[in-house]
Amino acid sequence: MEKMNQSIVVKKLIAQEITSENFRPFGQLISAAQDGKKYDLDDAQLSLENGTPRFYIMRLNNQGLKFTKITRHVQCTQCLGSLEGKEWLMAVAPPCQEEKPKLEDVIAFKIPGNCFIKLEVGTWHAGPYFEQDFVDFYNLELSDTNVVDHFTHDFAKSHNLELEIV
Repeated sequence: MEKMNQSIVVKKLIAQEITSENFRPFGQLISAAQDGKKYDLDDAQLSLENGTPRFYIMRLNNQGLKFTKITRHVQCTQCLGSLEGKEWLMAVAPPCQEEKPKLEDVIAFKIPGNCFIKLEVGTWHAGPYFEQDFVDFYNLELSDTNVVDHFTHDFAKSHNLELEIV
């Protein structure tokens, strides 16, 4: 960790290449499959029964690679993927019963633009982050997820900490 100023410390998270195995505690990595493949456990295992599913394309502008807040949704899974093959980054921590994730459980992934991720119900997440000016993402969640199912923890308040994905 390096000192940013007298009160906030910056913790660097080294982004690792995502694989199905290393992402399993947080959800699923979904990659292309041949058309006609029968449904199985490699397909996104969705939980969207607590409301109206919403599938949309969201445009995000570059906000840098630093964050203090991490969020979870406890009523649904969420799927995210970039359009146009753009690589992106995401920080995650596994679902837990506590009201905040353990700092030591927060890790970052580098996600290629040819797949998407499904976040398990309750997975803590910060991002998407990227280095381009903007990236369009498709997003599948419930229509009111960000209104009624949006629980956030702020590491700046609890640990005087800012995290940076490198």
